[in-house]
Amino acid sequence: MFHLLIGLIWLCASTSPAPAVDRSEFRIGYLGPARVMQTLSLVQQPFDNDGLAGAQLAIEDNNTTGKFLNQHFTLDERRLKEGDDAAAATVGLADHGDGVILVDLPADALLKAADAIRGRDVVLFNVGATDDRLREEDCRANMIHTAPTRSMLADGLAQYLVWKQWKRWLLVVGSHDKDKLFADALRRAASRFGAKIVQERVFEDTGGARRTDSGITLIQRQIPVFTQQAPAYDVLVAADESEVFAAYLPYRTWDPRPVAGSAGLVPTSWDAAQVQWGAVQLQNRFLKLNSRRMTALDMQAWTAVRMIGEATSRTDSSDARTVLAFLKGPDFSVAAFKGQRQTLRDWNLQLRQPILLVDGRMVVSVSPQEGFLHQLSELDTLGVDRPETKCRLQ
Repeated sequence: MFHLLIGLIWLCASTSPAPAVDRSEFRIGYLGPARVMQTLSLVQQPFDNDGLAGAQLAIEDNNTTGKFLNQHFTLDERRLKEGDDAAAATVGLADHGDGVILVDLPADALLKAADAIRGRDVVLFNVGATDDRLREEDCRANMIHTAPTRSMLADGLAQYLVWKQWKRWLLVVGSHDKDKLFADALRRAASRFGAKIVQERVFEDTGGARRTDSGITLIQRQIPVFTQQAPAYDVLVAADESEVFAAYLPYRTWDPRPVAGSAGLVPTSWDAAQVQWGAVQLQNRFLKLNSRRMTALDMQAWTAVRMIGEATSRTDSSDARTVLAFLKGPDFSVAAFKGQRQTLRDWNLQLRQPILLVDGRMVVSVSPQEGFLHQLSELDTLGVDRPETKCRLQ
C-alpha cells in the first residue's frame, strides 16, 4: 500500500503542469554600419559581425545567469547604410521596446541618436567611437562609453614608452581629420608624461590604390627616404587611423628604430593574444561560437552587455534610469579579463579600463604602468581626469 501511494504521488507530480513563473524580458538594441572600412593588411580585415558577435556572446552569458533570476535578454540588430538616419533608427529601436541600445557609429551620428531619445527611459552604449569630445564638451547624460578614448589609448602607450626611457619621439601624422585627432592625443600624452616630440612629419594621402603588384618595391624605396634626416629619436610614433601608411613603417625606417602608435606597438582595449586573468576561457568560447578571434570592438560590445546584465541582476530592474543609477554608483564594477575590476567615471560616463599594448602576435604590456600613481584610481591616469573634464552631463 505504501509503495502504491508513493507511485500515485510521483505520477501526479510528473503529469501536473509546472506553476507559471514570471520572467523579466530585457531587450537590447544594436545599431551599427552596414559596411566596415577595409584595412591595409589582408589578414586583418574586419568581419561583417565585428562588435555584434561580442554582444551576442554576452547575451548568452547574461542568459546563463538570468535563468536563475527569471531574467531573459534578447538582442535586436539594425544596420545603417550610407545616408540612413541614425536618429530615426534609434527611435525605432526604442519604440520597439529596447531600453538599452549599443551603438557603433561615428561621433556626429552618435550625438544625433542620443539627442533623438533625450527624455526617454533609454540608455545608449557607445561601443566604437573613441572621440574625446563625446566624453567632454559634447557629452550626454544618456550615453555610456565602453570604447576607450583616444587620450586613454595615447596615455597607455606613452606611459610604456616613458617607462622604457624612449622619451624622444618622431611623430608622423596622416592627413585625415581622425589622424590629426589621434596626433592631438599623442602630443597631450607626451607633455603629460615627460616625452619630447623632436619633430613632426605629415604623410599626405595622395589617393590611388593602396595595394599594387609593385607595392613592396615602391614602399621599400619610399619609406626610408620619407624618414631620413630626422633629429635623433628613440621611437617613431605614427597617427594613422585612416590606414594609409603606418603598417608600412616597421622595418623600413631610415634609422633602425621601433615603431608605435597606429602600427608596431599598438594601444588597444583588447586583442586576440590576450590570455591572462582568465581571458583564454573567454577567447575560446568566442572562437567556438564565431570561428574567428575576438577583436577590440567585440570586447567593447561584450563589456556593454555584461554591464547591463550585472546592473539588472543586482537591481532586479529593467528600468533604464535604475540601471544607469546603479552603473554610476559605488557598488558597480564589471570583470572584463584585464586584471582589474572596471568601473564608470561618474563625471563623463566613461568606463575605466586598462589599455593593452600589442604587437600583432603578443601582448607586450598593460597600462597603467608601474609608478604612474593617482590619488583615487591608477586607471584615471589614462585619459581625461575629473579636474580636467569639460563635461557637464545633460
